[in-house]
Amino acid sequence: MSGAEREPRLITETGIDARIAAIIEPTIEGMGYQLVRVKLSGQNGLTLQIMAELPDGTMTVDDCEKLSMAISPVLDVEDPIDKAYHFEVSSPGIDRPMVRKSDFTRWSGHLVKCETSVTVEGRKRFRGKIKSVSDDGFVIERDQPAKDEAAEAAIPFSALAEARLILTDDLIRDALKADKAARMAANENFENEGDA
Repeated sequence: MSGAEREPRLITETGIDARIAAIIEPTIEGMGYQLVRVKLSGQNGLTLQIMAELPDGTMTVDDCEKLSMAISPVLDVEDPIDKAYHFEVSSPGIDRPMVRKSDFTRWSGHLVKCETSVTVEGRKRFRGKIKSVSDDGFVIERDQPAKDEAAEAAIPFSALAEARLILTDDLIRDALKADKAARMAANENFENEGDA
C-alpha cells in the first residue's frame, strides 16, 4: 500500500501517546499494517499498548509478534518514555475502537457507542446501529431515543472524539465470518504464489 492510498485515522492521540504514534507509525505502515491506537496507561505500573491490524482488519498472534520485534528497537532508540514500562502489541479486538471511515463502512449495521467533541443534535454521547456512512459522517439508528429525540442521528466525522463497537452476538458472528474469509484469501494467495 503506497502512502497515497493510506487512509488517515479520524481519531488520533494527544500528548505522549501522539509522540509515540509519530515514532512507530512509519515502521508499522512500512510492514503493511495500520496503526489503530497507542495508549500509555498506569495499569501494571506503566503499560504501552499498541493496537494495529492489516488493511483487511485481521491481526494474528504472529503479526503481533512481528510488529513487537520491529517496534521495540525503534522505541529503545527514540526512548520517549522516561520510566520502565510493559509493552504489548495487540489486535483491536471484536469490540474495537473505530478510527477510520472504512471501520464504519466495514461494520455498518452493527451497534456502536461514540462521543463527539462538540454537541451534535443536543448531545455528545450516542449509541445505536450504524445505518449509513458517507464521506462526511455516519448515521446511527438510536438504541433508545428520548421522547423528544429523532430515531436517527447524523454524526459528522469532524466532530468524532471516540467510537467503539459494542459486543453483540451479531458482531461476533460477522467478525468470525470476516476473519475466516480473510484467512481463506490469504491461503489462496499463498498457494498461488507457490504455483508460480
